[in-house]
Amino acid sequence: MQGKTFALRTVLAAILAATATATAVAAAPDPAAVKRKIGMADYYVKEFEKEVERQKGGEKAVWRSKNDAVSRVKALKQEFPDDPDVQKLFLRVRTALMKSKGDYTEVNEEWTAYKRNEESLRKTIATLADDEWKALAAKVADNMLEKAFPAPDSAEITLDELGEKYVVLDDIRYPMNQFYGETGEYVFSGKPSEGFYYVDIASRDWLGPYEAVKRYRRNVDSGLQDVEKWTVLGKITTVVLENTHPGENSVGAATYGWVVKPEALYVPGHVLAIRDNEAASSGRYIGEEKVAAIKDSWYTVKSVPADVTPEKLMEIFMTAIREKNYALYQECIDPERQKTPVAEDLLRYHWDLHQERFHKEYVHATFDKAEITVVSGFDEDDDDENFFLTEDQKDTLTKISGEKVEDAKVESKAIDERGKQVGSPNPHHLIRRGGGRWYVEDYEIRF
Repeated sequence: MQGKTFALRTVLAAILAATATATAVAAAPDPAAVKRKIGMADYYVKEFEKEVERQKGGEKAVWRSKNDAVSRVKALKQEFPDDPDVQKLFLRVRTALMKSKGDYTEVNEEWTAYKRNEESLRKTIATLADDEWKALAAKVADNMLEKAFPAPDSAEITLDELGEKYVVLDDIRYPMNQFYGETGEYVFSGKPSEGFYYVDIASRDWLGPYEAVKRYRRNVDSGLQDVEKWTVLGKITTVVLENTHPGENSVGAATYGWVVKPEALYVPGHVLAIRDNEAASSGRYIGEEKVAAIKDSWYTVKSVPADVTPEKLMEIFMTAIREKNYALYQECIDPERQKTPVAEDLLRYHWDLHQERFHKEYVHATFDKAEITVVSGFDEDDDDENFFLTEDQKDTLTKISGEKVEDAKVESKAIDERGKQVGSPNPHHLIRRGGGRWYVEDYEIRF
């Protein structure tokens, strides 16, 4: 009996051992299959690395290969944590992920000095504006409506009965509430249940102060663009019937409203502008005469050297924009692009865009070494050609080839207030004619 029991145990042990061996063999990964997984993951990692490299330090919202690379390498790392090839892929993905978040650097205080200077000047002008506003309001206080809304009902009171009244409207939204009516061009304030005022914006009473406010924004305070509504002090002159939303598909009814002739545009905490026939564009803002002297003390660069390099010129160009030095901005730009009134308007338009970007998007830019090419004329610095040519031949080619024109491409990398690179590098082209000074040619390009 004992012999039979022993034999049975021996058979069972053999069966268990065979089963364990078979299970172990079945559980062992197929080396070829593992190699295929690693190869496929490597493909997506390479694609992700190429995408990151093409961004040149810039961040991107959508990466075509990122998810495949990350998910495949993560699965391999969890399944084969000690495999050396998997470990290499893991480290490559880690590096690519960090690069995909954008380059970053430590922010230098000098980069943001222009913002502190701008804020200081804003406060100076705002203080002058606030004091003058109080004086203007006090001057007409006896003829001021106690409150703008509800507006006097023109069905119940005539203009003669109302008398020469002034009103303060603190919700002027231009150009949002601008409209062209049957009797003129206006900005409306109010609503049907409270009555309307129509601020007349077709005359120099509006245009003069408005142009002054634009000068303030361009030369002093980029933050003004964030303000949604202004305040107007004006005199009521007549009553008219207008539709504030005119047009073929208009659904609103025409409504009577009081026409207001503006006498002052006021943005609390920023600026006060008034009409002045002796001033530029028939208007000025309070404190405007002080701005030039104050800003002159800020300027870190006041002119462009004759021997300026393309890289240095781009730095000066950036400085002119940040420090709101429009004259220096013009000095940096190719004179051929400033010859007509349309060209001058474009110059100011892109100045405004540059101001907005340095206000909201970035505070600094770095510049790579310029790539210079000769686009026309004889290149006396071409070593390959000069190897074959005599001096007389070079002189002949110089005469017959016309004026030498050179192009310099300089790439910029913009940096925000946190030190992070904004977007990919942008190329800028500069031009030099006849061996003279370099100028910025495509001044429109963002940094």
